[in-house]
Amino acid sequence: MLGYLVRLLPFWVREPLLILVGTVFGVRILYMALVDGEGWVAGVIGAVFLLGTALRVGVVVRALRARRRPAPEADEVTEPAASAPVTVAPDVPAVRRPVEKKPNAFVQASLAIGLFAVIGGALWIEGKLPEDGTAATGASRPAACRLDEDEKLPRAYRSTPEAVTGADLCRALNLPELPELLGTPAERSVYASGTDNTAPLTDRKVAQPEARVELDTYTVELSATYNKLTVDQYANLTKYGDHGFVKELEILGRPALLTSDHMMKIQIDLGGGEGASGPVEQGPLARTLTVAFDVKDRGGSYDLTVWSESGLLPDDSALVGIAETVLPRITGR
Repeated sequence: MLGYLVRLLPFWVREPLLILVGTVFGVRILYMALVDGEGWVAGVIGAVFLLGTALRVGVVVRALRARRRPAPEADEVTEPAASAPVTVAPDVPAVRRPVEKKPNAFVQASLAIGLFAVIGGALWIEGKLPEDGTAATGASRPAACRLDEDEKLPRAYRSTPEAVTGADLCRALNLPELPELLGTPAERSVYASGTDNTAPLTDRKVAQPEARVELDTYTVELSATYNKLTVDQYANLTKYGDHGFVKELEILGRPALLTSDHMMKIQIDLGGGEGASGPVEQGPLARTLTVAFDVKDRGGSYDLTVWSESGLLPDDSALVGIAETVLPRITGR
C-alpha cells in the first residue's frame, strides 16, 4: 500500500524523498553495524540502502541533464525543391499557442524534503509525549510490555477465576514513575514482560503470574501466588533456617513481610564460544516484600522483588512506596 502511494507521487517529489530516506536509513544502519556492534548482517543491509540511493541519484542526474538539453524545434521549415511549384499563401495572422510551463525541479525537491522533515518532526514530538497525549513531565515513556498473547492460559487459571494474568501485573508495575520510586528518576524501563506461570512443585495446579521490569540500575519483579499459604505462616517458616533479614510490617492494612535472599546465577554455553557452562552460583542479593491478598490474610500473596547486578539495593521505603502505588492498580480478568 505504501509503495503504491509512493509511485503516485510526481517524479521530482518521489525521487528526492526516496534518496533522503535511503540515505538516513543506510547511514543509521551502518552506524549500528560498525559502532554498536550489531553484526555483519546490519552492515550488508545498510550498504544495500546506500547502493539503492546511489542508483536513484544517478537517475535524477540523468533527468536533470535531459531537461537542460535544448529540444529540436518542431516547426522548422525546410527549403522546397527547385522543381516544385511554390504557392504563396495570403498573409494570415499566426496563432501562437501558450507556452506550457514545466514544473520547477528544484521547487518540487524542496517541497518533498520539507514534507519529509515535517513528518519526521511530528513523529519525534509524538515519541516525546506520554501516552495520555499531554506534554512530558520529566518521566519518560516506559518500555512496552512483552506478552505471550498467543499462548492459552494454563488450567490453573481457569480453575481460579480470581487469578490475574502476567499482562495485568505488567500493566500495573510498568509505570512512568517507577524509576522515581526506586530513587533513579533519570532512568526509564528498558524491558518489561508478563508471563502466565504456575508455581513450582505444584503439578501446574497453582497459578503464579509474574511481571518483570528492567531499568539500567535495578530489576523489579512482581508475582502473585494463589495458594493457601498465609503471610503469617510464611513468617513462621522464616524462623527456621538462615533467612537473613526478616521484618514484619503492614501494607495497605494487610500483613506483609520484608525478607532478603540471594538470587541464583546460572551460566549456560549455547555454543557461541563466548563462555562455558558452570554450576549454579550465588547471585546478587535481592529484597522481597510479600503482601497478603486481603486484610484477613486468608491465603495467597503478592511478592515484590528488587535486585541489581551490582548488589546495590534501594531503601526499604522504596519497596513500600512501590507496593502502595502498584497493588491498588492490579485489576483482574
